Amino acid sequence: MKIRYPRPLQPGDLIGVTSPSSGVPEELVPRLNFAVDRLRDAGFEVQVGQCMDGSSHASAPAEQRAKELMRMLLDPKVRAIVPPWGGEMAIDLIEHLDFNALAEAEPTWIVGFSDISTLLTPLTLRTGLATIHGNNLMDTPYRVPESLKSWIELASLPEGSVFRQSSPGYFRANDWDDWETNPQVTEHQYNGSGSWRRLDGRTQNVDVTGRLIGGCIETLSNLTGTGNLDTRALRDSPAQSLIVYVEASGVEATTICRQLYGLRMAGFFEGAAAVLIGRTNAPDSPTLTQDEAVLDALGQLGIPMIGDVDCGHVPPQMPIINGALGHLVCNGAEQYLDQYLA
Repeated sequence: MKIRYPRPLQPGDLIGVTSPSSGVPEELVPRLNFAVDRLRDAGFEVQVGQCMDGSSHASAPAEQRAKELMRMLLDPKVRAIVPPWGGEMAIDLIEHLDFNALAEAEPTWIVGFSDISTLLTPLTLRTGLATIHGNNLMDTPYRVPESLKSWIELASLPEGSVFRQSSPGYFRANDWDDWETNPQVTEHQYNGSGSWRRLDGRTQNVDVTGRLIGGCIETLSNLTGTGNLDTRALRDSPAQSLIVYVEASGVEATTICRQLYGLRMAGFFEGAAAVLIGRTNAPDSPTLTQDEAVLDALGQLGIPMIGDVDCGHVPPQMPIINGALGHLVCNGAEQYLDQYLA
């Protein structure tokens, strides 16, 4: 499969905003407006779709949400699409998306995480479209640490580019801003320290290369057996490796363990040279920690597993391009992930 990178995003381009899953409740519309204004201040045109209602679990009926997303993905004037956040029901769009049309269309950047993984990962695996697992719109106004990049920076890079990201050494644990009270906040209050760490108990240096693919455990696990998670599509040959990243949103460790078992048995980790596990605030179970859940389900893979990676629900977030070629280094002296738009 050839990975298709959209042309670089640049000032003056049109960014589409739609809610493929959950919309924005009335009390948080000021935060939405602030985030949209920040995009406009950066020089972009912004088109806010009709599927934005946050009064229920979904912003609109599935067919309507899918139609709006398809329209934006197929419109050559829309150069990037960003949802306000995730939600619960992106999965009901899958059967309404025309993957064949998307595979033939000019590629458009689409970014998000959490429930948006339900769409990003199949889009890459079924159409070759490079997608960005990164901050949703409501998080976009936050300042990005120097060792990381914003999704806008990634979307602005031309094909052939390479960039490096590493842990900033701090994070924000179990603490959130009240956007209803302060919709214009742009600085996280970091209250934790720590970098990436080995979960598999081995001490050998990690230096591996592979195509990047992954997403949120709780949402991707629901796609097993549907034909939407065939990671073999990214491997040009059995010898080509993957670097798979996964992250837990909020369910306890026993559920994460069960979901990882399902993903592994479905072949999602086939060909992986390493697994990155996002830092999480999800709770442990009485007899199983989140770390133990990963080791129980994935330990038999016999590959490096790197924990506390900044790619999940704990700020800050390291954006990862699904489909990009990754080079992961983790040893006593340095830890970083290079991504090649190749």
